[in-house]
Amino acid sequence: MKKRILTIKEAAQLIDGLTEYRIRQMCISGQLPCFMAGKKYLIAEENLYRAVFGENYDRKDGDGA
Repeated sequence: MKKRILTIKEAAQLIDGLTEYRIRQMCISGQLPCFMAGKKYLIAEENLYRAVFGENYDRKDGDGA
């Protein structure tokens, strides 16, 4: 299964109530695992859901059959 990598803007669009500013702050503080490509923060979709919904969150959306 291919991992989906998101920009801050894409991550903010996925989760209602989270702004780009808040996601950026989570990246800077280390609360949201991410990496940088140039000046952009990139976030694994799986890490986003775990940071927001809890460490044991397992998203079941039919991707892994």
